[in-house]
Amino acid sequence: MLLSFYLVSTTELYQLLKIPDLIEHYCEHKTLNPQMSVAQFLKMHYDHPVKDGDFDKDQRLPFVIHSAPLALYFTVAQRFEFSLEKNTFKQIGSQKFPSYNINFCYKGFLNTAWEPPKLFRI
Repeated sequence: MLLSFYLVSTTELYQLLKIPDLIEHYCEHKTLNPQMSVAQFLKMHYDHPVKDGDFDKDQRLPFVIHSAPLALYFTVAQRFEFSLEKNTFKQIGSQKFPSYNINFCYKGFLNTAWEPPKLFRI
C-alpha cells in the first residue's frame, strides 16, 4: 500500500486514476456519433486535439496534461562523523537556602488554596 502511494505521488502513475473519465467521455462521444470507434476517439483527443466545446473535459483525460510529480531527493555525505568532547565542569560554590521560611510565606494562602468550592446563595 505504501509503495502504491509512493508511485502514484512521484510518477505519472496517477494518470491511470483518470481512466473512468476517459470511459465516460468516450460514452458521451459515442451517443453523439454511434459510428465512432475507440481508435477514432483516441486519435481525435490525443493525435490532433481540437479546442472545441468540450475542451475542459478533454483536458481532464489521462496523459493530456502532465504535471510535475513530487520529487524527493536525498543526499548522503561521503563520511559522517559525530564526536563528543569531554568537558570538565568546575563546581561553583553554593549556599543552602531553606525551602520553607514562615516569614516569607503568605499566611492565609495555604488554607484557601485547597478548599473545596463554596456555593453562593443569593
